[in-house]
Amino acid sequence: MKKGLFILLSITFWLNAIAQEELIAPEKQSKEDIVKKGISLGPLPVIAFDADKGLQYGALLNIYDFGDGSHYPQPRQQWYIETSWYTKGTQQYFLTYDTRHLIPDVRMSVASTVVFDKAMDFYGYNGFQANYYPELQSPFYRLQRFAFSAKADFVGNIWNKKLFWQAGYYFSSYKYQNIDLASINKGKPESEKFTGQTLYEKYIDWGIISQDEKKGGLTSAIRAGLMYDTRDFEASPARGIWAEANITMAPKFLGSTNSYYRYMLIFRQYLPLVPDHLTFAYRLDYQGSIGNYLPYYIMPVFSNIGKEYDRDGIGGYRTVRGIMRDRVQGLDVGFLNAEFRWKFMRFHLLKQNIYLGLNAFLDGAVVTRNYDLSYRGTGDENSDMFKEYKKYIDTTKSDGFHFASGGGFRIGINQNFIIAVDYAVPFNKQDGKKGSLYINTGFLF
Repeated sequence: MKKGLFILLSITFWLNAIAQEELIAPEKQSKEDIVKKGISLGPLPVIAFDADKGLQYGALLNIYDFGDGSHYPQPRQQWYIETSWYTKGTQQYFLTYDTRHLIPDVRMSVASTVVFDKAMDFYGYNGFQANYYPELQSPFYRLQRFAFSAKADFVGNIWNKKLFWQAGYYFSSYKYQNIDLASINKGKPESEKFTGQTLYEKYIDWGIISQDEKKGGLTSAIRAGLMYDTRDFEASPARGIWAEANITMAPKFLGSTNSYYRYMLIFRQYLPLVPDHLTFAYRLDYQGSIGNYLPYYIMPVFSNIGKEYDRDGIGGYRTVRGIMRDRVQGLDVGFLNAEFRWKFMRFHLLKQNIYLGLNAFLDGAVVTRNYDLSYRGTGDENSDMFKEYKKYIDTTKSDGFHFASGGGFRIGINQNFIIAVDYAVPFNKQDGKKGSLYINTGFLF
């Protein structure tokens, strides 16, 4: 692991050093950032780690266009291309493009993703209402998913370049099925092979996941909303507010397999405690459903309007560190992140602007409105199927906060490319292992 991270950093420095950029004000290098101009290419090997997915390996390419340098460190436009795999079976392919100059006074972001998850986490719904048994074999809490998504988002100014409108179109196709038992059991002795039903299969038998939806479905949706943004710098803000309110409308007449309507409220604030060194940042996020229905295959999706592509649901690196991926799912879910970010060293290396940082954080999530977990399987309350249902689901409980805390390390290169290492520990053993390690890029928010 350490060797992989060292290789990644070494190649990052080397490639940025030979990138096609013009450097300005070299006489001030020891006092301020070198201003970048033109195109900056960052091809890198992907070497990372996610406690939920395993070791990640592959390749990526960051392309930044800084133009004449007048807006540095904010690029005029940027591309991101990634092809990578995880040792636990996930394959992913990402392509994003973000520009502020193609359409006058409008920021356009497009993204396309393909993810094949050979062993996606599935722990049930409504948080603590779904009892988790860590002693069970891991295949019990897994399913297989193929996901394709594409979107185009647009953001325009309403007032003073602080209040913006948002609009976009989103398409996705999700295909679910049980895990490939032959592949999972390959090479294992008979005593270690998994031969029973998975939790996903049980949810189908109990009628919680309907026969019509069990294999997934299509989403064709329009998104719209408002954004208030006073951040000083997008990639690594030290001050300001970033708030959003948006709605996703996915009716059948647009091509969706099942109609649904969803909304999201997000509030983020960045408070400079020691200017240029110490920042306190927090995020409050609430994602809810309009009405009492949401397709089960949509619940794991964490939606974004803007340059970021949609991601898996709550739990894991991009949402709530230390909590198992997709542990917290329901009709309405809220989560929070609060962290101190300390940039303790700045220097120039190979004509690049470098900073080192540490962070300490607290993350948490809670289901505020439950998905219907009522039993709709065969047999009465005396049947073996119903007794098994009661073992894994307890609807008499109400969900509480799923908390985790930890710390991390950051390496910032030219302010836009940030290598992140985080370690988080959950407060409750129902939410995961003793600790989770994540090696990734960027700040959480």
